[in-house]
This record gives sequence, C-alpha cells and structure tokens, in this order.
Amino acid sequence: MDLVALADFNLVARHGGFGKAARASGRPKATLSRRVTELEAALQLRLFERGTHSLKLTEEGRALHERTAVLLTELDETAAAIASGADKPRGRLRISAPLLLSQTAMGKIAAGFALKHPDVRLEITTEDRPVDMIEEGYDLVIRVNPDPDETLVGKPFLRDRLVVVASPDLAMPAIGTLVPGVVRGASNQQSWSMMTANGPAVIHVDPVLALSSLIMVRDAARAGVGAARLPISLVAHDLAAGTLMLWGNVDQSEIALWALYPSRRLLSARVSAFIDHLRQTFPNSTPDELAAFMGG
Repeated sequence: MDLVALADFNLVARHGGFGKAARASGRPKATLSRRVTELEAALQLRLFERGTHSLKLTEEGRALHERTAVLLTELDETAAAIASGADKPRGRLRISAPLLLSQTAMGKIAAGFALKHPDVRLEITTEDRPVDMIEEGYDLVIRVNPDPDETLVGKPFLRDRLVVVASPDLAMPAIGTLVPGVVRGASNQQSWSMMTANGPAVIHVDPVLALSSLIMVRDAARAGVGAARLPISLVAHDLAAGTLMLWGNVDQSEIALWALYPSRRLLSARVSAFIDHLRQTFPNSTPDELAAFMGG
C-alpha cells in the first residue's frame, strides 16, 4: 500500500474535504484527489461518497481512517524522534481505566506522570466495559483480570485480593445463619466462601443493599448495614483503625491489574513512559503499596 496515498486519504478524511485539506496542508487539491483515487483503485474500494457540494466517508472509508490514522501518527512521531536523536514522550495519550482505580488512585497517578512528561497530553476515561482500543482510539487500557486476547499484550502492574469485612457492631454469624450483606450489582441471595482464623467457612448473605460502586459498598459496610466483599487495599486503613473488622480472606480471589496495548501497534514512547511510571509507582505490585498510595 502506498503510504503517501494513505496519508493523503487520512488528511482529507480528517478535514472533511479536498479543499479544506489542501488549505490546511498547503498541497494542491488536484494532487490530493489523484492520490485518493489511486488508493481507491489499489484497494478496489470506494472510500468517499462524492456529492456536488459534499464529501462523505463510506463505511469502508471510515473503517480505514479509524484503523490507520493513529498508526500513521505514531510512524511520524517515531521518525521525528529518531531524526532528533531522542525518543522523548510527546503528543496525546488516551487511556481507559476501571472505575475503582480511577476513583481511588488514578488522579494521583496521572498527576505524577504529567509532572514528569509535560509534553504529553494525557486523557483518562473511566470504563469498566471492554473497550475496542482501535475503534475508540485508545493507546492503553487498564483492566482487572482481563480475558486472554491475542490482539493485546501487556503485564500486570498491581495485585490485590478480596476479603470479607463488616462493622465491629455486626457479629460474624453462626454456620447456616443468614447475614445481611452489601453487594455490588446483583441483589440475589449469595454464599461466600472464605478462610477465617479458625479455618474455612461459608456464610450465607442476604443482600439488603445493592450498589454500583465498591466505594459505596465500603461506606455502607462501615456504617453497619451489612458484611461486604472488598479489595484489601480499599479497606486496609479501616481495618487498621478498627472501623471495619476482618471476617476472612476470600479463597482464590487474586485481583491483577493489567496495562494493555494492541499487539500490532508500535509501542510509542508515551505508552512506554506511562507503563514505566506505573512500575515506578508500584515497584512491588502489592495491595499494601496501593493502600499506602491511596492514603498518602
């Protein structure tokens, strides 16, 4: 594929017309039109619907633009970095992060990165859903225990685990007794397996309160509404202060936070710099580090 023609196509697509693209770039309108026509012929696809006074991307043209615009930008940045003899992070960095990490730590993480790398324009959005990185234009996603995906690569940078906690005013129930619970999401009756100081135990939970945020769940448990299953990092300070009591550790509940990026995309300097920043912020990848960071 002719990269010059592809770059010209993206230029026209970005500006919404040959005239606007020509004025913005200083290149002849006829040259841009010829390049796009050549690309359409090479691909055997119509990339634009050409009207008398309008130009509109076809479905194929839109897909090509979404998939190649970021790649061409990265190629330009890589070439510029090599030419200047340095690979200094610069440009826009879009990240998708899960809700709980965003609420508790992402502001401080982002601020630390911004102070280190003032030439990077960092944008972080909160998404618990699996985003399509290519379609939605993300450079990096942070996910909790992600499913295997051959299109993504990365490594975990933090680990956590679940515990069952409750207010000191709520006594741990006898075996077989129903206990009030605060849960995230579904409010149907549940059974929680855990390892207590006296060995394994199962408690039966009646969800008297269902909330959409784990911070809300923690606050409700702290108020004495019911028991809750929460990450140890989120309740470490409450356990130390005695505002929550530990009932037990949830079996096989390791939580791993991964930083992921597309395997077919060049690892840009800004993505590499952010991954390094995560590793420097949490060098041991432990829940204690996260709890200390949130409480600092």
